[in-house]
Amino acid sequence: MSKKTQSTEGAMVEYVTAMIGGQLFGLPISRVQDVFMPERVTRVPLASREIAGVLNLRGRIVTVVDMRARLGLPKPEDGKTAMAVGVDLRGESYGLLIDQIGEVLRLPEDSKEENPVNLDPRMAKLAGGVHRLDGQLMVVLDVDRVLELAPEMMAA
Repeated sequence: MSKKTQSTEGAMVEYVTAMIGGQLFGLPISRVQDVFMPERVTRVPLASREIAGVLNLRGRIVTVVDMRARLGLPKPEDGKTAMAVGVDLRGESYGLLIDQIGEVLRLPEDSKEENPVNLDPRMAKLAGGVHRLDGQLMVVLDVDRVLELAPEMMAA
């Protein structure tokens, strides 16, 4: 019984949720620096389509990654302004463009499952597991995997 108490109290993980192309994603809150509305994104010549550009966020140059392009999804047709989740990797700042930010979810760490075999391969390569919520699957984004192509793309 003490193990159950420990799993419900001790091993909880918080996620910032985001919608991208109608799919629910979760980013570990420990990796999220901020959430913002990207303004004046400057396109980078010769960068891949996954790099939306760069912007100045409170004096820092932030590389903006288009998560729809990263996941192989079409551009949104609703005309809504994208939001961005700020993350850091090895001292560099990135903004992940998303469709919509959600709430912070606190979930038991042991409820995270491996990627299902039928998960879209484009999502599976960026996912660090899934949580099954009430009637919905939340794909946990592995921030390191999302950004691992960024240095190569920036060098182009």
